[in-house]
Amino acid sequence: MTVLVTGGCGYIGAHVVHALHESGKRVVVVDDLSYGKPTRIEGARLYGMDISSPGAGERLGEIMSDEDVDSVIHFAARKQVGESVAKPLWYYQQNINGMLNVLTGMTKSNASRLVFSSSAATYGVPPVDVVPEDVVPMIPINPYGQTKLFGEWMARACEEPFGIRFCALRYFNVAGCGPVELEDPAILNLIPMLFDRLKKGKAPLVFGDDYPTPDGTCVRDYIHVSDLADAHLAALAYLDRDERRYDAFNVGTGEGTSVRQIVDEVKKVTGLPFVETVAPRRAGDPPHLIGSPKRINDEMGWHARYGVHDIVESAWKAWQANPEHHIDVDAWKQED
Repeated sequence: MTVLVTGGCGYIGAHVVHALHESGKRVVVVDDLSYGKPTRIEGARLYGMDISSPGAGERLGEIMSDEDVDSVIHFAARKQVGESVAKPLWYYQQNINGMLNVLTGMTKSNASRLVFSSSAATYGVPPVDVVPEDVVPMIPINPYGQTKLFGEWMARACEEPFGIRFCALRYFNVAGCGPVELEDPAILNLIPMLFDRLKKGKAPLVFGDDYPTPDGTCVRDYIHVSDLADAHLAALAYLDRDERRYDAFNVGTGEGTSVRQIVDEVKKVTGLPFVETVAPRRAGDPPHLIGSPKRINDEMGWHARYGVHDIVESAWKAWQANPEHHIDVDAWKQED
């Protein structure tokens, strides 16, 4: 099996490439290197390109044919909720065109299996505490979530006419690290943002403490990136089945953790006695988002192995292993 991974040099993509290599699969990566690093993909062949650009569908088809690709895992996309609110048209152009070109490439080659990196942002503000995949209505509240839901619709529409086997993995909040060299390279997610503020000698920020949640901060379902990588391997195996009841799966733990609880866990793991600062809410953030993993548990046999402590501890270990990021804890305490 040869698997093409779009966005394979990024944080999640590189962990999945690592897991694919560990399972003995041949991997080809397409990435524009806007966030990722080519050193992270363990010798997989890399094609540098922006998959949202004109003509990318034809080029992807050529790559898939030349490399004898039979499966695609599609990560490459813009993924910042707040940025999508500020730049909606750009997000539509980047993410929807990217999916269009991936599907076009598949129709011009023998690639017939697609695992799509979707998101819990497709749910918007759901009417239940723990969200199943078939919750209604699904109304994303930001352009990022809209592009992910539309991507699912696009792939689903191509199943019958083009013989594409498709499933979407709706991630909840991905965090943590596997091998330390695969740490999150972008300071865009909560835990790296907390570490980055500490590195700069600034108080970590909590965006809003007036949400309708137990402690006033947003509640999320945090999933370890290594668990998420395993879910992609399970999804590829699932697509080999002749009978598949579902094509959308939550990837989460079913447990909610507030931003304040993450901050407290960071204090415990790092040993740094910082005091966080409350900042205004970010646009497009729902107060509460937890996913039911029952469907993926039952259909794929996948279960999360790691909890919040493991997530923060592994992220801190990777952060401290990077000379550019390393925080001298003793010096930090003295300055404080």
